[in-house]
Amino acid sequence: MGIEVKFPPMEAWYMDDSAEDQRLPHHRNPPQYLSLEKLADLGVLYWKLDADNFETDPELQEIRKSRGYNYMDMLTVCPDKLPNYEEKIKNFFEEHLHMDEEIRYCLDGSGYFDVRDKDDEWIRIWIKKGDMIVLPAGSYHRFTLDTTNYIKVMRLFQGEPVWTAYNRPNDDNPVREMYVNQFLKQQC
Repeated sequence: MGIEVKFPPMEAWYMDDSAEDQRLPHHRNPPQYLSLEKLADLGVLYWKLDADNFETDPELQEIRKSRGYNYMDMLTVCPDKLPNYEEKIKNFFEEHLHMDEEIRYCLDGSGYFDVRDKDDEWIRIWIKKGDMIVLPAGSYHRFTLDTTNYIKVMRLFQGEPVWTAYNRPNDDNPVREMYVNQFLKQQC
């Protein structure tokens, strides 16, 4: 009888207002964790997949097919592998939005995606190996590594990839307006 290894689900929490190193967890005191359901209320989707077998994983294949993710590439973010590392990390951490979903599947390492809630407060989402996250088009977010300084991700797109980030403020953008109307103006 083999031992089944269960990976813990992704963790998410409200961030403090500290200006310390962006790679630190930035928990509030006391910590305020959020459920996957609360993230889904903001349009954030999540799956826990088998990163060791991503090439043949039927669950990943089904997600890609059902959501129309027909383009895929890999990105390793660490000082030794990413050209212009310091500049890119700075750009990733600038608050921005995209016209399309941002889909990232962590194959190794870990990092943080920060998203805004309905009250414009930061939520930190810690993704680790096996976590796949979808940030909706029009949502303000940013990315940084954690203190491991390493993550390898699969990037997925519907159609040809578009890398354009629109820095905040961009509230008059039609995609932002659609996001706000769909997720932030919901009745409680």
